[in-house]
Amino acid sequence: MKLWLLRHAQVGLTAGLCYGASDVPAHEALTREAAQAAAELLPPSLPVWVSALGRAQALAHTLQRLRPDLGAPTTDTRLNEMDFGHWELQPWDAVPRSAFDDWMADFAHHRFGGAESTQQVIDRVAGALHDLRASQAREAVWVTHAGVIRAVQFVAAHGAVPTPVAIGSVDQWPRDAPAPGGHLCLDW
Repeated sequence: MKLWLLRHAQVGLTAGLCYGASDVPAHEALTREAAQAAAELLPPSLPVWVSALGRAQALAHTLQRLRPDLGAPTTDTRLNEMDFGHWELQPWDAVPRSAFDDWMADFAHHRFGGAESTQQVIDRVAGALHDLRASQAREAVWVTHAGVIRAVQFVAAHGAVPTPVAIGSVDQWPRDAPAPGGHLCLDW
């Protein structure tokens, strides 16, 4: 299976703010640029799934207008970015060092900001990957977020879905994700 992972364009927030599950908009011009780049890259007639967050929705719908052969995107909340709870829309430098230390000490299960743990993100992404494989699609597109893309990379590297894949430490978490508006293609 080949999975194209498209990351939404740069958001219209002040630099340095924590945002994950917050529904913040992406820059329109950068969304159009990202959609154009993806339109030129993607093979024909692929199914498209998209996060429910507006910044990903904007990219998916702009892409669909450029490439109607891809069809209407299917919204799947499992492709939403991690929820950072009460740290959402707060400056990263305002988050106490102890909050980061607690998260790093139990990277899998600590709910940074009180909302969602890294393992919960991995589990929901693994479920979406399982459903994608069950659909018998040989190739597909997900329009999503950096955290979800890292979770896909983690699942692909550490086990086949639907077998639960548990992260042990932050050292196992993929460091790289496409820049805003970028893409990654995984084969497995």
